[in-house]
Amino acid sequence: MMSKHSNLLIALSVFVALIMALMPLPFSLEPFRPDWVLLVLMYWSLAVPHRVNIGWAWMTGLIIDLAMGAPLGVNSLTYSICIYITASNFQKIRNFSIWQQAVLIGLFLALYHLLQFWLNHFLLDIYFNPHYLWPAVTGMVCWLWIFPLLRKYRRQFRIR
Repeated sequence: MMSKHSNLLIALSVFVALIMALMPLPFSLEPFRPDWVLLVLMYWSLAVPHRVNIGWAWMTGLIIDLAMGAPLGVNSLTYSICIYITASNFQKIRNFSIWQQAVLIGLFLALYHLLQFWLNHFLLDIYFNPHYLWPAVTGMVCWLWIFPLLRKYRRQFRIR
C-alpha cells in the first residue's frame, strides 16, 4: 500500500514539473527556462534511487517528446543518461552541500543539453548556439530551492 502511495506522490511531483515545462513563458524568458522535469527526476533519483531510476527517466522522456513534438526518443535517451549518472552516484552526491550539489546538477544539465544538441544536430540539422546552455545555469540556481522543497514534500508524506 505504501509503495503505491509513494509512487503516486512521486508521479504527482513529476506531473507538476511537466506542467511547468509546458507552460508558456514570455518570448524573452524562454531561453532561460529551467529543465523542471529533469530537475525533479534528479532529486528523486538521489533521494529514492530504488524507486526513481532509468525506467522513470525513459518513460518521462517519451512523454516530454510527445508533448513538445520533439523527435521521439531524444529526451528519453538524454534523461536516462543523466538519471543513470545521478542514481549510480547518489551516495556521493548526497554527502555534498547544497551548493556543491547545485554546481554538479548544473554540470549534469549542461551534459543533457549538449547531448540533446548532438542528437538534434544529426536528426534535424540544427547548429550550436551558446544560448542552449542558459537552462543549465538557471537549473543550477533553481536546485537551491527545488531540493529543500522536494525534501520537505518527501518527509511530510514519508516517501521512502
